[in-house]
Amino acid sequence: MSDNLTLPTQQGSTDTPSAETLLQVEGLTKHFPIYGGFPIKRKVGAVQAVDGVDLTVGVGESVGLVGESGCGKSTTGRLITRLLEPTGGKITYAGQDITHASRRQIAPVRSEIQMIFQDPYSSLNPRQTVGTIIKSPMEVNGIDPPGGREKKVRELLELVGLNPEHYNRFPHEFSGGQRQRIGVARALSLNPKLIVADEPVSALDVSIQAQVVNLLQKVQEEMGIAFLFIAHDLAVVRHFSQRLAVMYLGKIVEVGDRDSLYNRPRHPYTHALLSAVPEVEIEGEGPARERIRLSGDVPSPIHPPSGCRFRTRCWKAQDKCATEEPPLVQLSGNRAGHLTACHFPEDPTTEARDEDVILDPALKALENDAEGGPVDKK
Repeated sequence: MSDNLTLPTQQGSTDTPSAETLLQVEGLTKHFPIYGGFPIKRKVGAVQAVDGVDLTVGVGESVGLVGESGCGKSTTGRLITRLLEPTGGKITYAGQDITHASRRQIAPVRSEIQMIFQDPYSSLNPRQTVGTIIKSPMEVNGIDPPGGREKKVRELLELVGLNPEHYNRFPHEFSGGQRQRIGVARALSLNPKLIVADEPVSALDVSIQAQVVNLLQKVQEEMGIAFLFIAHDLAVVRHFSQRLAVMYLGKIVEVGDRDSLYNRPRHPYTHALLSAVPEVEIEGEGPARERIRLSGDVPSPIHPPSGCRFRTRCWKAQDKCATEEPPLVQLSGNRAGHLTACHFPEDPTTEARDEDVILDPALKALENDAEGGPVDKK
C-alpha cells in the first residue's frame, strides 16, 4: 500500500465497541409461502426461515452470527440489508425504522448498509470489468469523490491488496480469494457504516481464508465500520467478532461477548457447536474439551417443533421444553449481556465430561463394534 493512500473514517468510530446502537432488530420474521393445489394454486404452508430474531449492532462493533446450515443466518442478513421484505418484526437503523420502507424512503441509507456475498464466483458480473463493478455503486448513488471515480476505484483495489492496474480486467481472470477482495472493495466504495458479511470465506481455500479475514478486520478497525459477520466456522468468528449470537432453526438461542460465550456457554446447542471445533489434544496442557455428537439433522422449518426448537436433539429435554418456549434471558452467574434461551441450561464449562454425549444410535453401535464390545456411553 502506498504511503499517500489515506483511509476514510466514519464519524463516531472507536477502537472498542460503542455503546451507541447502530442497528436494532426486534422480533424479525420471514416466512416463505408454499403454494399447492391444481388448477388453482393456494397457500398450503410456509417455511419459517426466520422467526422472532432480536439482535443489536453498535457503532463500529463486529457481531458474529453462527449456526449450522439452514438455520436462517443468510436470510437474516438479507432482511437487514432489505434485499428481502420482512414478514414481521422491526428493523431500526440509526434511529430510523426501515422495516417496510419504500425504495425512495430507504435510498438515503441504502449506501450506508452494504453486503459481502458468500460466493465470489456468482456475485460478480462476468461481463463487466473490475473497474465497472466497483464504480457502479458510486454511479447509482451519484457519488463523485475527489479526483474522480476511477482514482477512487484504484485506491480501493490497492487497499484490498490487489494491483490497481487490474482495473480493466474481468472477474474470470482472478482467483477465488482475489474475487472476494473485489467484493470487499465494492462494499467499501460507498464508505458504509454497516457491512453484512455473509460467510465471506466459506467458499475459499483455507490458505486464503486467513488473508481475507485479516483484511476485513483491518478495514473494520481503521475505518470504524460495524460488521455483522455470518459464518459457521467458530474459529473464524472468534478471531473476528467481539460479540456473538448463536442461531438455531430461525431463532437466537444464546448471545454474549466472545470470551463469555466461548468459555462459559450455557445453551446445550452452543455446547454442541463448540465441541465440534477441531483441536489438537496435548497431554498435560489442561483439561480436554467435551465431546457431543447430535443425531439427525435440523428439523424442517415448515413444521418446527413446539416449545424449544432444539428439544428434538437435546439430551436435557423434558416435558416443559415441548410446551413452553424458553425466553432469551440472562441467567444467574452470567456476565451482563450474556443471554440464553433454555429451561435447563448446561454448566458454564467446556471441560470433557465423564461420558460422551452421543445421541446417534447408529454411531454408537458402530463405535461399539469397532471397539469389540459394548461401551457404556450416553
